[in-house]
Amino acid sequence: MTFRRISAAVAVTGMFAGAMALAAPAQADTTSADFLNALTSAGITGIDPGQAVELGQSICPLLADRSQNTADIASTVADRLGRPLGPATMFTGLAVSFFCPRAVADLANGQTPIPLPFLDNLGF
Repeated sequence: MTFRRISAAVAVTGMFAGAMALAAPAQADTTSADFLNALTSAGITGIDPGQAVELGQSICPLLADRSQNTADIASTVADRLGRPLGPATMFTGLAVSFFCPRAVADLANGQTPIPLPFLDNLGF
């Protein structure tokens, strides 16, 4: 009787772990799909969806690198996309809003996740 209970507990635990593993990619897919829809709505089209998501997700570590500034990040995105700086800047902003929740939370709390030295000259 004890062996059956242990086996049942192991089976339930395994099923729960499997369900959690499947749930995580589903959430990621939703975020990616929403990001791609936002790009399309912003007029940023003609980019391979996989490349767009990969590039969008790669922006978060750039935000953490304090040697990077907004111009550096947008320039990197422009180079990787093969697009002008304007659309690359829009892409960067959308990527941050969808893939970098910590940066968005920092902004909401009045902290900038990346150095913005030009604001110092404006008295901010």
